Amino acid sequence: MKFDIFLLPTVPGTMEDRERLRPIGRNRERVQAMYEEVKTIAKLADDFGFDVFSTTEHHFHSEGFEVSTSPLILYSYLAALCPRIWFAPLAMVMTTWDPIRAAEEVAILDHLTKGRVIVGVARGYQMRWTNVLGQKNGVRGATMDGSAIDEQNREVFEENVEVMKKAWTRESFSHDGKYYQVPFPADGIEGWPVGELTGRYGAPGELDGQGRIKEISVCPAPYQTPHPKMWQPFAASESTVKRCAERDILPWIFISEPAIFNAWCRSYQGIAAAAGRDLALGQGVGAVRSVTIGATREEAFELGVQTTGATYLHYFGPFGFLEPFRRPGDDPARPLKLGDERAVFQRLAENRYAIYGTVDDVLREMESLAVCHGDGALEWFSWNFFFQGLTGMDVQKRQLELFATKIMPRFQ
Repeated sequence: MKFDIFLLPTVPGTMEDRERLRPIGRNRERVQAMYEEVKTIAKLADDFGFDVFSTTEHHFHSEGFEVSTSPLILYSYLAALCPRIWFAPLAMVMTTWDPIRAAEEVAILDHLTKGRVIVGVARGYQMRWTNVLGQKNGVRGATMDGSAIDEQNREVFEENVEVMKKAWTRESFSHDGKYYQVPFPADGIEGWPVGELTGRYGAPGELDGQGRIKEISVCPAPYQTPHPKMWQPFAASESTVKRCAERDILPWIFISEPAIFNAWCRSYQGIAAAAGRDLALGQGVGAVRSVTIGATREEAFELGVQTTGATYLHYFGPFGFLEPFRRPGDDPARPLKLGDERAVFQRLAENRYAIYGTVDDVLREMESLAVCHGDGALEWFSWNFFFQGLTGMDVQKRQLELFATKIMPRFQ
């Protein structure tokens, strides 16, 4: 099994600090402290043998959670400090990117790291910023309800990913889609001043017989051939898992109930086989979980309440991330609300998303997950590291050390 450490870059502070220093997401001193913590964690993860370091992409987070506006720039810096670990945005929200600019920036990072890049792609669910940055295509935040808004978001996502992959894999290309054209206008660009130079030294097909630009050549090509591996976070529906299997994309499965997780791994395996990829159960699949380790189970529970529980109560829960953990007797109103941090963490633990306890407790749960709660062999595990920004560096370093020295070696 390979290991990813997944951060939500969080400006350090209590909820009282966030009120007193509002908007803490623009507080220069606190943001500097956040980047120091992120840098320290990345370097420790590299030293401890994690395979990948990943963060989200989000914007306008004045409250100080997930202040992760430019992961590719961040990784360019961290890669110079961390010579071994790979980097993965989880994810680039492709509905808000120009797909060619995305292809170029990923390719440059791929070269600067000599191939230590994996690309996560997502549709974007937070309307505050997806609506603003996706306005050129009329994109709104994905509603996941099959509505017209949701389907347009999906259409733009699929087309932009297609264009990005063309840019990576073809010496030159054209594209005449619903939302994006290459070249623009699609029937060609007149008056290219250095047509003779391009005709002689550029990519074949860029110019037609009249000297018009008919295709473009995106430079550079990625360092990896044909392009970096692709991931998609976070699968909370089997349809997402199936689409990933069809496209050779690794899904990070958020659903944690053992029987469902096992079934989705089997679904991925079967659809991949139909597409010509013969995979073992768990190959090409990742599980995302929170992990909290303590000297006692009670100590770990309290720390989990302070970190994972608080994050889901105040932040993820209102976005609907507690819905996968709903029970028949819960209030039918959506999104699901639970009383406090303790109740939230308890529910996440009961559903086997929040793994907590002593080293032995965590090992037992990881052993079940490592075989996909059955007879498989899970390829990837992502640790939602909710400690950054909510605890001191001493706690963060201790959690990293325990996980890397007591848990990871049993599965690597």
